[in-house]
Amino acid sequence: MFDWLRNGKYAALLLTLVRLYVGWTFLSAGLKKLTGPKPFDATGFLQGAIEKAGGEKPIVQGWYGDFLQNVALANVEVFNVLVPWGELLAGIGLILGTLTTFSALMCLLMNFSFLLAGTISKNPNLILLGFFLLAAGANAGRFGGDRWVLPWLRQRSRAVLGRRQE
Repeated sequence: MFDWLRNGKYAALLLTLVRLYVGWTFLSAGLKKLTGPKPFDATGFLQGAIEKAGGEKPIVQGWYGDFLQNVALANVEVFNVLVPWGELLAGIGLILGTLTTFSALMCLLMNFSFLLAGTISKNPNLILLGFFLLAAGANAGRFGGDRWVLPWLRQRSRAVLGRRQE
């Protein structure tokens, strides 16, 4: 199955549909945050997640609550830029099938971050689909921009590495 996922033409077609769904989900979430009536502010979300880290039966693991308190909330201005732009760019990458593996990895990182912060929503489903995209590697972008971008990047990296060895 792994070989089929990474090399099969029909797998690439199925992965294209998965890629478009996950990409659209992230693109639309990022667009809502960037074009909403109010500027995106993660402060309330972070404070709510930090509260879920306390009490008798915490929903958020203590170490993640500490990260949210000491890193994310302390640098909320940075996260207010990273979250919407990260969602938007990862969504575009998946929809176009360009740098698909990296885009899928970024989507997984964001989904796990939301999940660890106590938000369920679509995150488990998107994580599962993201793992398929990640496991498929370049085949997930076979019917997208990766068809041209990845060979070009390989050629450029060989040229650069070849010059360094001289």
